[in-house]
Amino acid sequence: MSKINHILRRIINFFGSVRVALGSLLFAGLLSAIAVLFFFGWLADEMLEGDTRRFDEAVRNFVHGFAFPALTSLMQLASFLGSTLFLVIFGVIIVIALYLRNHRRGAILFTTTTIGSSLLVFVLKHVFKRVRPEPFFDTILPSSDSFPSGHSLGAFCFYGALAAILSARTNKLSLKIIIWISAAAMILFVGISRIYLGVHYPSDVVAGYAVGLIWVITIAVGDKLIHAKD
Repeated sequence: MSKINHILRRIINFFGSVRVALGSLLFAGLLSAIAVLFFFGWLADEMLEGDTRRFDEAVRNFVHGFAFPALTSLMQLASFLGSTLFLVIFGVIIVIALYLRNHRRGAILFTTTTIGSSLLVFVLKHVFKRVRPEPFFDTILPSSDSFPSGHSLGAFCFYGALAAILSARTNKLSLKIIIWISAAAMILFVGISRIYLGVHYPSDVVAGYAVGLIWVITIAVGDKLIHAKD
């Protein structure tokens, strides 16, 4: 009887520690989302008052100072890798692949994250209605508004969600690190390309990253809560 009680205590302690760890993780996620939300609110307010103008112009001119033809071609490619056309086509392929591999949960999370990011871009651009800057290299300006950067927000959610799904399916720490570094590089690459080409202000890109982070954290926390009892 004493052995059974001992085993039961160990089981209870184990689940108790899991619950504490899960609660700490969710709390940290929610706290991070709130902090980033306040940052986005502050940045949006600064942008509306014109207080980001000096920062935007300084960064634009600094980035443009590195311009040369080969780099311009590379940045145009990076911009394409964050475009709606590419992300939709690549996204459909990823979702189909996940379903074929019986990873339904991953497919739903990926779809929710990417579609939600598109809706956020649409709503926020119409709310702030920021006029785009003068482009470099005779780049054709998109018809949409400037704040936040849709490419940056979309790339953050797309490549961030993809990295989370891929890293969850491997036990190798080195491979996990490679996946996350690659995703971060892609996200940064896309954002810088929009500044380099002159189709966005730097504050647009930062705002896109901020909203993307908020949305990814929200999806992650929601997923943890839904599957907490799994």
